[in-house]
Amino acid sequence: MYRKMWKPANSPSPTPNPKPTVSEPEKPVINTSSSTLSTEPAPVAAPRNAIINSQEQATIGKSLVIKGEVTGSEALYIDGRVEGAINLQGHRVTVGRNGQVQANITAKEVVILGKVKGNIVASDRADIRNEGSLTGDVTCQRISIEDGAYFKGGIDIRKAGMKDMNGAAKAEQVLPAEAHAAASA
Repeated sequence: MYRKMWKPANSPSPTPNPKPTVSEPEKPVINTSSSTLSTEPAPVAAPRNAIINSQEQATIGKSLVIKGEVTGSEALYIDGRVEGAINLQGHRVTVGRNGQVQANITAKEVVILGKVKGNIVASDRADIRNEGSLTGDVTCQRISIEDGAYFKGGIDIRKAGMKDMNGAAKAEQVLPAEAHAAASA
């Protein structure tokens, strides 16, 4: 393969290049420089992928059990067991088919393929896939519950700019009801 790459550049003298030892030192230089180039970009490319590519994610394997609070700044795939709290704001949390979570989850996106017991706050969307199970309340902008999924809880759909206004509106509605109850009592 390397000879083909250099033959077009050395096309005026294709016959002398393979025979003399001049082409052999060029190949190690090519191999060294290409391996150096492949070695140098790999560390440089890894941070780029971690920042730009949202497909990279941490994984909690099938045999892992975590009790406590999980926080971080990358996407998380859970195929094991987590008990406590998961806080990955701005990132995706995916509960795999083998995943069992007893925790409140706060993230940008939450995708459930396994079992979750706890409340979910997703700044963007929540998906409960056909084999997924969620027992708890969901607060998000968008939600998708596929046929065959299990869901028991409440849903609070909030728009991006309306979070504070909805909270204030709820507080205003509760106060007059309490005032009427207190006045009638």
